[in-house]
Amino acid sequence: MIVLPDLVAGGLAAGTLSALALGGGLLRLRRQQARQRAEIAALRTQLDGSLRSFTAEVEHLATQRVPAAARQVAHPHLRVPGPLQPLTTGTALGIALENVVLALQSEVAAQRTRVDAAAQAGMRGATREIQAALYRLQDALRGLQQRYDDPELTQTLFRLDHENEQSLRRAQVAAVVCGAWVGLAREESHLVDAVTGGQARLAGYHRVKVHNHLEAGTALVSHAVEPVAIIVAELLDNALRHSAPDTDVVVSLEHVHHGACVTIDDAGLGMTRDERDRAQRLVAGDELILLTDLGDPPRMGLAAIGRLTRQFDLSVDVSSASPYGGVRAVLRVDSHLLSTLDPADRPPAASAPRTTRKAVPDRPASAPAHAHAHAHAHAHAYGTETGAPESPPGHSEPLDADGLPQRRRRTRAAVPEETPARRPARRPEEAAAALGALQSGTAAARAAAGNTTEDVHADAPADDTDQTDNEGGAAR
Repeated sequence: MIVLPDLVAGGLAAGTLSALALGGGLLRLRRQQARQRAEIAALRTQLDGSLRSFTAEVEHLATQRVPAAARQVAHPHLRVPGPLQPLTTGTALGIALENVVLALQSEVAAQRTRVDAAAQAGMRGATREIQAALYRLQDALRGLQQRYDDPELTQTLFRLDHENEQSLRRAQVAAVVCGAWVGLAREESHLVDAVTGGQARLAGYHRVKVHNHLEAGTALVSHAVEPVAIIVAELLDNALRHSAPDTDVVVSLEHVHHGACVTIDDAGLGMTRDERDRAQRLVAGDELILLTDLGDPPRMGLAAIGRLTRQFDLSVDVSSASPYGGVRAVLRVDSHLLSTLDPADRPPAASAPRTTRKAVPDRPASAPAHAHAHAHAHAHAYGTETGAPESPPGHSEPLDADGLPQRRRRTRAAVPEETPARRPARRPEEAAAALGALQSGTAAARAAAGNTTEDVHADAPADDTDQTDNEGGAAR
């Protein structure tokens, strides 16, 4: 039997223990590595999911949210979709994506305003040239109207002048929308003249019925005349376009507490609530007006009204319905834009409707009140005459110096002078027809006078020709 030394036995025992300890350590290390690999795999899976979510969110931002945000700048009623993952709302990623949308909208709005301003500048320059050309054409037509006496030619010139006036109105409205000046400087004028001036610029002017209830002499200050005429023309144009051709558009001019109002009622179909709200926003002039907001083709009437109301402190309301079923538009002119003209020195135009208000006669300051009441009482007494009242039966007449009764002289009541009834104002086509008939009569008279003169005074034709020319000029 071999006996191991104690030292060897101790070494073997130590080696065995070391091997056991090393094996345990290796086992724990393997378990730790496996756990770490599982965690890494889980993190990698989570990272892949987050990456896919982020990629999908960016694609959603690019394909859905950004286009919708850009469209919302021009059409605020559109809705911009939210993030694809609702959980990102409020997180750093969600806030960053929302900032992208807001920055995009801000830049699109700025660029849209800049592009629209450039377009307005170009259009403003073009309309200014068109306006100048139309004004020159207007002067030429009026010169021809004064030069020639042919009725047919005069009728044609009147029609051309009216067509030119309508083209001028459209160019003027386009220029006003683009920020240009109204183009005309007028002196103080009657308010009813400004209204009829706007009416004369329209194709369907014969359907407009104006009722003037203003005090005589109610006028506009000079810088408000042309804006009021433009606004009235555009409101009337809308009323005529959106009502049946066989219906009238009623215009009433009334005094209000702080100025005067021009009320326009049509019998059309009216507007929906959305259309009415949009029209009221445009005429209020509180918001920036861009050409791209006016539709295709652009409808500039209400936009021009908004520009003018903001520039000249006027106000227009189109939010109410007309009692005739259409739209009621009210233009209010405040007191600081009104003035007074003496109708005797500067009467309104002959074609303008006269006021329905009757002038209040001035009471003499020296007449006592009781005398006025006494005269008023006798004015309403039946069977009495103006002057000294007749004594009742049985009443003694006053005595003269000889003691004889004095007979009073009865005076005949003064017959009020009959004022000729004012003829209604002629329409432009009636005035043109009357002028044509007058010119025809003048031409016929000239021909007859020329023949007679040639027969009787054949030696003096030059004097007759000169006289005829002067008569023709006076008739125009």
